[in-house]
Amino acid sequence: MNIVRTVCVGIFLLAGSAAAQDGGNAIQKTTINLGTATPGGGFPLYGNAFAEVMNEADPTLSILPRNTKGSSENIPLLEAGSLDIALVAGEPAYEAFMGIGRPATRLKILAAMYSSPGMFVVRADSPYKTIRDLVGKPVAFGARGSGLPILSRYLLDGLGLKQDEDFQSVYLDRAGDGPAMVLDGRVAALWGAGIGWPGFTAMAASAGGARFIAPDADEIARIRAKHSFLKPLTVPAGSYPNQNAQINSLGSWSFILARESLPDDVAYRLARSLHGVERAFCRKLAQACETTAANTIAASPSPELIHPGVMRYFREVGVTK
Repeated sequence: MNIVRTVCVGIFLLAGSAAAQDGGNAIQKTTINLGTATPGGGFPLYGNAFAEVMNEADPTLSILPRNTKGSSENIPLLEAGSLDIALVAGEPAYEAFMGIGRPATRLKILAAMYSSPGMFVVRADSPYKTIRDLVGKPVAFGARGSGLPILSRYLLDGLGLKQDEDFQSVYLDRAGDGPAMVLDGRVAALWGAGIGWPGFTAMAASAGGARFIAPDADEIARIRAKHSFLKPLTVPAGSYPNQNAQINSLGSWSFILARESLPDDVAYRLARSLHGVERAFCRKLAQACETTAANTIAASPSPELIHPGVMRYFREVGVTK
């Protein structure tokens, strides 16, 4: 199903709408359906900001964010042509590209979004200070269908732990439900990832405060020895309220992926618009400061996985040869 469509904005619009004119000609708009995730998580926050910045920058684009169940749903929706572009966490993207547990996907990378260092958050008054302290405890590992539980499975596996056997695993219907469950004691900890992640922000800003738990240096080495695709990443000091020291962890980059059949000229226009407003996007959302052309090249597992239309733009601006 071809979702990208051209709509003439003119006298045929519903009453109350005005025709957009450019030199006497109606502007042709290309509508792009964007899949995000469940309300309250980082993907809808990013996706809504992305759509606002892009639609303002290019009046010929109409990007429409749509809540989904997250990465695990976004990939098959893209493959079916039910979405044009979608936000996908690094681990499910890696598994799809590598054909782990499924046929290798033919989806393409439109842009790298941001790095996602994974860690747990607990109440500041809790007794838990290490990952091992959480063994046997109820832990919210994120929304069903999101990429967060996949990242945690890899990280815990590297430590010889099984997520659904060594912990009382809880999977959320809505990503935004996690902080309240930690604060009222229904779970001991919440797993999440990234800088500016809403669940971490809510916990860190709570009246009692919060404590972050990430793998230590020895644990990071053990995890990487088994899962080398996970990269050392840092959460800088001050990324969250009352977080006074940097936090070292592991994670990967999340991506904006595109369906394989997205036309090259549309991908080119999206890349040109996106990277033309990098500074405006960064001002709107802290996480978006990492959404740069250079980071897309660096974070992609292979240049061949980047959409050809995006690569044409990158060659034009000298980001790659």
